[in-house]
Amino acid sequence: MKILVVDDEADVESLFRQRFRKEIKNHEIEFHFELSAEGAVAYLERTSSEVVLILSDINMPGMSGLNLLSYIRDTYKSPSPIVMMITAYGDQEKYDQAIKLGANDFLTKPLDFHSLKEKLKKTENDGQNIGS
Repeated sequence: MKILVVDDEADVESLFRQRFRKEIKNHEIEFHFELSAEGAVAYLERTSSEVVLILSDINMPGMSGLNLLSYIRDTYKSPSPIVMMITAYGDQEKYDQAIKLGANDFLTKPLDFHSLKEKLKKTENDGQNIGS
């Protein structure tokens, strides 16, 4: 499963690589990391058909995660990608916005990696995929 993680905090990559070390080693999951929504857009333009799931922070400088979500929903309609939004702020307004824009799930920091792994397994078993 190829996963795109979008977060402006550089330490997120090492955290994910540490928490998913076994899955990465066994080639069960392949991560790609972008530090901005703009970088994610460029990456998706090159490789959208390879990405199975997108995990995006909401609060980022420049283009926000909610703007990225809106772009993804407008651009990739069939099949529509799975997008999980991540934020340090678990407020109801951001949750409502993310769901209204088409987020499949909403996670708060600090991430519960056990729960995230279960969600990823379910996603993989459901056979969801992103396509152009």
